[in-house]
Amino acid sequence: MAKRAVNSNGKALVIVESPAKARTIGGFLGRDFVIEASIGHVRDLPQGAKQIPAQYKKEDWAYLGVNVNDNFSPVYIVPPGKTEQVRKLRSLVKDAKELYLATDEDREGEAISWHLRELLKPKVPVRRLVFHEITREAIQEALEHPRDIDDDLVRAQEARRIIDRLYGYEVSPLLWKKVRPKLSAGRVQSVAVRLIVERELERMAFVAATYWDLLGTFAKQAGAEFGAGLSSYQGRDVPSTRDFDAATGKLKNPNLLLLNESQAQELAARLKQAEFRVTSVEETPYTSKPYAPFTTSTLQQEANRKLGFTARRTMQAAQSLYENGHITYMRTDSTNLAKVAIEAARDLVANQYGSEYLPAAPRIYATKVKNAQEAHEAIRPAGHPFAMPEALRSRLSPDEFKLYDLIWKRTVASQMADARGRRITITIEGGEAVFKVGGKTIDFPGYLRAYVEGSDDPQAELADRETVLPSVEVGEALACREMEAKGHTTQPPSRYNEATLTRTLEEMGIGRPSTYAAIIDTILARDYVFKRGNALVPTWTAFAVANLLKDHLPQLVDYQFTAQMEDELDAISRGETVWVDYLKSFYFGNGRGGLKEQLAHKVDQIDARHVSRIPIGRPSDRTGEEAEEIVVRVGRYGPFLEQGTRRASIPDGFPPDELTVDKALEMLAQAAQGDEPLGVCPETHKPVFLKIGRFGPYVQRGTPDDEEKPRNASLLKGMKPEDITLEVALKLLSLPRDLGPHPEGSPLAGESVVVNNGRFGPYVKCGAETRSLPAGVSPLEVTMREALDLLAQPKKARRGFGAPREPLKTLGESPVTKQPIQLLEGRYGLYVADGTTNASLPKGLSPDELTLERAVDLLAERAARGPAKPAGRRGKPAKRAAAPATKAAPKRAKAKPAAKKKSAKKSAKKSG
Repeated sequence: MAKRAVNSNGKALVIVESPAKARTIGGFLGRDFVIEASIGHVRDLPQGAKQIPAQYKKEDWAYLGVNVNDNFSPVYIVPPGKTEQVRKLRSLVKDAKELYLATDEDREGEAISWHLRELLKPKVPVRRLVFHEITREAIQEALEHPRDIDDDLVRAQEARRIIDRLYGYEVSPLLWKKVRPKLSAGRVQSVAVRLIVERELERMAFVAATYWDLLGTFAKQAGAEFGAGLSSYQGRDVPSTRDFDAATGKLKNPNLLLLNESQAQELAARLKQAEFRVTSVEETPYTSKPYAPFTTSTLQQEANRKLGFTARRTMQAAQSLYENGHITYMRTDSTNLAKVAIEAARDLVANQYGSEYLPAAPRIYATKVKNAQEAHEAIRPAGHPFAMPEALRSRLSPDEFKLYDLIWKRTVASQMADARGRRITITIEGGEAVFKVGGKTIDFPGYLRAYVEGSDDPQAELADRETVLPSVEVGEALACREMEAKGHTTQPPSRYNEATLTRTLEEMGIGRPSTYAAIIDTILARDYVFKRGNALVPTWTAFAVANLLKDHLPQLVDYQFTAQMEDELDAISRGETVWVDYLKSFYFGNGRGGLKEQLAHKVDQIDARHVSRIPIGRPSDRTGEEAEEIVVRVGRYGPFLEQGTRRASIPDGFPPDELTVDKALEMLAQAAQGDEPLGVCPETHKPVFLKIGRFGPYVQRGTPDDEEKPRNASLLKGMKPEDITLEVALKLLSLPRDLGPHPEGSPLAGESVVVNNGRFGPYVKCGAETRSLPAGVSPLEVTMREALDLLAQPKKARRGFGAPREPLKTLGESPVTKQPIQLLEGRYGLYVADGTTNASLPKGLSPDELTLERAVDLLAERAARGPAKPAGRRGKPAKRAAAPATKAAPKRAKAKPAAKKKSAKKSAKKSG
């Protein structure tokens, strides 16, 4: 392939984000090029007080890392862990004769290129390479038509980053003070939490209704049987779920025929004897058009529905497919396909399925998103012709293959003919009752041969989609073989899952689909939600945070306001809005309620008890009068129930919609029983209690009023609270049990043999030797002989307990330590290590979703925090000045109208 000429005395340096992308591009470039990865962002705002440059620490804005008094000049630093890579890039730039910045084509990629130029300060020509697929043809095209860095895109990314910093660092401290520490607020994150909480409130307010109808089984003479449902009786329609009021459980239309079980059974018996005839056969043709090619959002939704992938897992696989040259860029809002891609898809349709499946003209899909992301093509297989999925199977991971197969099918199907069929409705009458049944016949499957949304097997799904009914004529008599009464209960609205939350956010215009995976990760990690199956369930903490923001900072979680913010940030990327003016309006407000003005005096105005109070209801006493209201309160140590002076802990993971008044009363009663002792310990003469705590049931000896701290003991695995007697409780409190000294004739002779119940289950210990008790052996009953037999057995090596750890995955070489970065499993969970630093995987991050870049970031963040603090010093609150810092930016030239595009202007004096 032709190469762009470079100075004969040196090579051109090409910088991309990731090593995988560098390897793929390196396969297309010759000896005149050196390709290196930046490994993500090389500069960012400071993440903590330690990262704030010394000259800015005393500034009143230092905790933000943005000089709000000087045109919002950001302070940029090279994050810990990236210094070595930056040093390497600087060395390579010195020897290069030309610099190509080939980062991704969206705002983040544009910003990385800008930061690289500002940080490396190259003295050679700098060119921006842009491509949306990593193929030989696309790279050559980019080399032949390089461009300058797009200043508007850089400013749009910088404005987003600054707004997110201002929002997060100004609002989060309010949550720490009024709800609990370590919470966070975010421009999109907080709105997502509000959506999930409001859906749960709908479920809590939902009143279920039960109704009955009939299912008749009919048949022609010597013909196949088919079922039909009761539609009406004596001129009154039978209700369906949509006919009931969700708030009351009552019919919206009282004229509908509401049957109870006995009425339905009686009617079924009566109609079983009736004579039935066909009174109507309606046939309606239909066509179904193929779906548009994937955008980021629709790919995440469909991978969740069809493959069960989380948004993070989908984007991880898509990133790898893109960087290895198999698909086009995966962060896009566009449904457009390039002409060569349309031709490639149409060729495949003709060859794989036949000419009858090829429409006369190519299908063109218009993007519905107002400001489709700067990547101007949908997600599709890279190059042309498209590689067949089976041809790539051996080169892809299982996740990558599944996702590529999905993308391939969707792309090809988007250029196929419509599916055609007929919908048939048969009406049957008899005994003053009307029964109806619907069927569907697919006459021509069209695109459904290649792709059925939500299905792994299009052929099987096609069969399922057809409901074939027998051929009948109007007036024809039918025999009633069976008449069955069927009960139904209305269901509350479904909780959001990752797919439906992604779709809702996109439909509302809130945030960018490319950020949704990170948003979902964050709300899981912050314990705003937890997963039950695939559903996202809000915690009580999420209720408290939503209450605070909705009642006291309503604009910040207003759906329309947040969507409008997205539009205005998009306008910056198009050069239509001056970014500094927008930041001033957002933060200072100019008398129109900016962030700073909204937060003023909120600490004094907000009643923490009020925002952390969620009503459950008022039970009725035996006289019919309402008792005192039951509420949930969110405390610093977890949620609890409160009714007057009565309190009860709420177990972790208990879904809010299941906390009914009856369940709350049951929990309060259990807690009250915990206030009544099981009895008195004969040795200490202290009361012994059975308690239900946040982490489950336990026994306690003594009370907090005693001089000596109460002694607690967890129940053993398999024990139930109702089985705990005073005798059992005393045995639990006797742990650890000393069985006596180890007998002579052993290196352990004279050492005490002790059994106990630990964090990882019951065990026996003698000196430095420990052995787990096997299943079925209780520490309350184990004998000395059994304990000695266990200690005599060789110790089994267990991962995380001193045995050499085999890595679960090796991700690549660390740019800092030059050692392999490995994923390991330790005593407290999964972590990554680079030979010097260990970093735990955040909650909600699956090992399958972990990339080298993410691991480098986790290790850098952990290294930046320094060594772990001694236990006695943990939890000490930081001073405000020591909050998240950034390096301040010296004076910036006053912003001019963005309509005139400039070469990337310096927004701040950056450190590097």
